[in-house]
Amino acid sequence: MDFPSHKYILTSTTLFLDPSTPTNWPTPRTPYEADTLRFCRAWLSGQTEFTLHTSGSTGTPKPIQLTRAQMQASAHLTGQTLGLEPGDWALVCLNIHYVAGVMMLVRGLELGLPMTIIEPAGNPLVNFTPNESRFAFTAFVPLQLQTILETTPDRLPSLNRMKAILIGGAATSPALEQALQIITSPVYATYGMTETVSHIALRRLNGLQKSDLFTALDGVTLGVDERNCLHVTSAATNFERIQTNDVVTLPDPLHFRLLGRADRVINSGGVKIQPELVEQIIQTELLQLVQESNGVVPRLFVTGLPDDRLGQRVVVVVEQRAAGSGHGVKTDVFGGEWQAIQEVIREKLGPYFVPKELIPIDTFVETATGKVDQKATIARIR
Repeated sequence: MDFPSHKYILTSTTLFLDPSTPTNWPTPRTPYEADTLRFCRAWLSGQTEFTLHTSGSTGTPKPIQLTRAQMQASAHLTGQTLGLEPGDWALVCLNIHYVAGVMMLVRGLELGLPMTIIEPAGNPLVNFTPNESRFAFTAFVPLQLQTILETTPDRLPSLNRMKAILIGGAATSPALEQALQIITSPVYATYGMTETVSHIALRRLNGLQKSDLFTALDGVTLGVDERNCLHVTSAATNFERIQTNDVVTLPDPLHFRLLGRADRVINSGGVKIQPELVEQIIQTELLQLVQESNGVVPRLFVTGLPDDRLGQRVVVVVEQRAAGSGHGVKTDVFGGEWQAIQEVIREKLGPYFVPKELIPIDTFVETATGKVDQKATIARIR
């Protein structure tokens, strides 16, 4: 199989690997390439256990031991679900030091997918030709797809030729979900973690099959504990129950609606508030505002800060610099509509859910995988 010429190289770190010809793989030129090839060769040698680390977005990063059988089960289930076939070309642009990137490599090696592997970048398609047609499968974090659509809309044909596009690592905003409706290829939000060996459920984000429910993959068993937090059992977990801190509604054994994390719950005046519900309303209302002014919805999150009377008061922390744009976003993006947005929250969720304060901050702190580090960001404003 012929590999692309050098005109396709995105950065100094671009690998083209065909699983069927491992003896012809190139010599690594950077530490990232060396780490990538080291993992691939370890996998092909038959190594039976691998140590990965959690992303640290909800706590201190910790090592997780995964077996080869777990990783194989996950990879083949993804291939079966998405209809991937040997020869389908994969673009690997997630960090291979974490489970999402590592499992892209495993899918390539196990399913016979030739891979273009690049070091993570804000826009993974920026230096490919607009009509690049080789890629059949990829996975992005939300910011990557958002940046592609905003800064290189001429790459849409490349996206539309794919069999499937996965989005994971963080929640997709209402603005991004609306923007990606122009993509005709299936786009899926993923649900999973290191302990479940990447995703165990998908949610269709575009087209006629768009849904607000995640659907478990074949062979995955779902349930909830007394907090209504999801637990998962599957071949990828060695059939051990993995208990999460994610609060869900479970309308049937195969589907769930993700409400938020139990460890983010705010206790304000004795009322337990799921901040993700408030964030969703604010982002939806802001989206309508910025469409009228051709503006950008800034990144934001809702959290609880100490309060002498309430215990915790609900506040909104908003990033003044739009992610990936390089342009400052003033906090008056809310304009004179902040009170109107507060009223919408009051009507839909109740008075205790209404944020008491809007706190601007220049830029959010991020984890190594590009997720917003809320604890570190909050520490900057105290």
